[in-house]
Amino acid sequence: MVRKSMFGGTFYPSKKEDIEKFISENINSARIDKDRIRNAYSYVAPHAGYTYSGKTASHAYKAIAEKADIEKIETLIIIGPNHTGIGTPISISNEDWETPLGIVKNDTLFSKAIKEESRIAEMDETAHEFEHSIEVQLPFLQYIGMGKKKFVFICMGDQDINSCTDLSTAISKASKKLDKKSVVIASSDFNHFESAKIGKEKDMKLLKELETLEYERFNALVGRINNTTCGYGPITVSTMFAKERGAKSSILLDYSNSGDITKDFSNVVDYVSLAFV
Repeated sequence: MVRKSMFGGTFYPSKKEDIEKFISENINSARIDKDRIRNAYSYVAPHAGYTYSGKTASHAYKAIAEKADIEKIETLIIIGPNHTGIGTPISISNEDWETPLGIVKNDTLFSKAIKEESRIAEMDETAHEFEHSIEVQLPFLQYIGMGKKKFVFICMGDQDINSCTDLSTAISKASKKLDKKSVVIASSDFNHFESAKIGKEKDMKLLKELETLEYERFNALVGRINNTTCGYGPITVSTMFAKERGAKSSILLDYSNSGDITKDFSNVVDYVSLAFV
C-alpha cells in the first residue's frame, strides 16, 4: 500500500519542477558550519507551508546532506506530532509514501521492530492520513538524494516524557536487533500565535535546555512556560536518540517566524532547525 500525497498544492507546490526550484534556491542560500555539523546524530526541522518555514527547514536538510557518513545511513526515522487527534497514541505507518517527487520505501522490518519493542506504539495508518508534519519533510530528503533510503514514519499523539522514553528505547532496541544505522528527524514548529518578541523569549528558554541535551527539563518546560511547540515529543526523542549515541550539544542552524513573510510580527509562528552533535 502507498500513502498518497495529501498536501502537494497546499503546504508545498504540487509540481515536481516547482518543488525542486524552491528547495534548490533555499538550500543553496542556506549557510551552515559544515565542520560543526558533519557528525550530527539527529535533527529538528519545521513543518509549516514552505512559503513560511521552508527557508529554515532548508538549513536542516543542507546539514543532513553534509553529514560525514550519510552514505552509510540505511534508514531515516521521521517523527512528527499528531495535529488531528486521530489514531493511536504513538502511530507507526506500515506503508510506502508518495510525493510529487516519487515514492519512498517504508523500512517495514524496522517499523515493526519498533512496535514490538514499545509498550505504547501501534501500527496505525489513520493518524497519518490527514497529518502534514511528516509528509512535508519528504521532498527535501528526496531532493538531497535520500529518496533511495528506507524510512520509518511515526506520529506522536502522546508526547509526555514517559511516551518519549518508551519510543526512544524501542528505536534503540530495534536498531540494535536489526543492526541498522539510522538518523532521527523531529518535525516541529515552535511557539504559536503570540508576538515575535514573546515567542522568541519562550523559545530561547527551550533551546537553552536543548543546547545541553537536557531532554527531561525541555519536555517539562514546554508546559510550564505555556510554550506551544507542537512537536515537543518528537524533539525529546530526537534529543534522547542523539545523547545515547554520544552527542554533547545542539547547534541552532536557523530561527525565523512567519512574520518574516507576512510582515505582521504581532501574531506569529516560530520555526527552528537544529542539529544534535
